[in-house]
Amino acid sequence: MNVRRAISGAIYALSGATGVLAFAYPFFMDARSGRSIGLAHGQDAPLVTAILVGLSLIALLVELQGQTISAKTVAMLGVLVATTSVLRFVEVAIPMPGGFSPIFAPIILSGYVFGGRFGFLMGVFTLLVSGLITGGVGPWLPYQMFTAGWIGLTAGWMRKIPTPGSRRLNGPAKFGRWDLGLMSAFAFAWGLLYGVIINVYFWPFAAGLDGQTWAPGIGLHETLARYAAFYVATSLWWDVIRAVGNLMLILLLGAPTVRTLTRFQLRFHFKVYSTDA
Repeated sequence: MNVRRAISGAIYALSGATGVLAFAYPFFMDARSGRSIGLAHGQDAPLVTAILVGLSLIALLVELQGQTISAKTVAMLGVLVATTSVLRFVEVAIPMPGGFSPIFAPIILSGYVFGGRFGFLMGVFTLLVSGLITGGVGPWLPYQMFTAGWIGLTAGWMRKIPTPGSRRLNGPAKFGRWDLGLMSAFAFAWGLLYGVIINVYFWPFAAGLDGQTWAPGIGLHETLARYAAFYVATSLWWDVIRAVGNLMLILLLGAPTVRTLTRFQLRFHFKVYSTDA
């Protein structure tokens, strides 16, 4: 089982490395040569999507075969992905203010309860399915999938942080005020970080003011300064609304949702004992 878990971990690590490479490679070439923002990653996005989905499915199968997770947990993943994708459909049908979206809170809370690996898969497949049912398919999709996966992954790390009055057995058995405050701050931060990361996928292709666009040959400090100016001018307030929306959803629904998901998690948890002599 340890070998299977190591293989699964290596697959997740490879997925993360693929995502970082997909975001970063335009900075090592003249990305703006013969291209525009509308064509950014137009050729490589299908390949990146296929690699990400393939690695995620392989990781899921490896863990299922090794009984790291149960078939019931996989079914729960499917239900949560479907439910959260419907929220994305509602978001499209009834436009929300700024960058607010109701899909991030379920990803965060699912990752917190079921663990980072579950959260990563939740984020990846939620953005994939919701993109398909809302028509939001384009070169931006794999980058949204990666970033949403990282949200769910890091949410799983949050439950390992001890907080005053918290008590955890096989997961967050008690979700107190400190836990709620921690997750609310986490959700607010990712509301901003999501925009910061997503913008990177097209920023190397952008043209505009010299102080806000990337150019081959500029140093790291200048790159960061230009991106910060670009982000503040174009995306900051949009992302602030998303961050505030995440914060409010966690404050309102976080505790009852965690309690509900924890009951399922404890029911689905089991251990495998060897019968070898």
